[in-house]
Amino acid sequence: MVLDLTVFGLAITLEPVPVITFILLLSAERGLYKGLAFILAWLSSLVLVLALVVLATGGTPPARSSTSSTAVLGIKLALGVGLIAYGAHRRRRLGRPRTRPAWTARLNRVSVWTASGLAVLVQPWGLVAAGCATAVDADMSRAATYLALTGFCLLSTASLLVMQLYATFAPEAAQDRLTRLSGWIESHEDQAIVAISLLAGLWLVSKSISQLVG
Repeated sequence: MVLDLTVFGLAITLEPVPVITFILLLSAERGLYKGLAFILAWLSSLVLVLALVVLATGGTPPARSSTSSTAVLGIKLALGVGLIAYGAHRRRRLGRPRTRPAWTARLNRVSVWTASGLAVLVQPWGLVAAGCATAVDADMSRAATYLALTGFCLLSTASLLVMQLYATFAPEAAQDRLTRLSGWIESHEDQAIVAISLLAGLWLVSKSISQLVG
């Protein structure tokens, strides 16, 4: 479970759309406050979904080869296929000219509350769902499980936390470097989404099939 959560946590934190959105918010008026609101909403939504999963399982993983266990593996397999299909769909767009979505031009004027709402909207929910499906196997009677779930949440937020801290303690340098980073990510956005979706999807499909036939 720990390895799976690490894979999905890395995939979430490297997703380009949330990173670009966060950089644009940081560069806006009162950007640090908006960035903090974004991070808090991002973390809160992750924790809430994980908590719902743990409550649904009672903190005990389903028995191996049980109906519940098979159903969870079926869900993981479907999520993996969905990620692969999405990656293949985005791959067909490679090389096409891209323009920044119109809504990003209004990020300079959004409120702190809107910034927090954006965190929920741009969160890569397919990858979050994959992580939460993995958390079904969490045994909450073990302290290591709490550390694994906490690590997943922090890893999923790591890129945002690093940028927020950088902008807080070195605002001038951060402004220049994050702007350049945003431009680079935008020019490689489709490639990144394709790679992340395909790799995460293949990982989920292979693990699910191996457990179904094992």
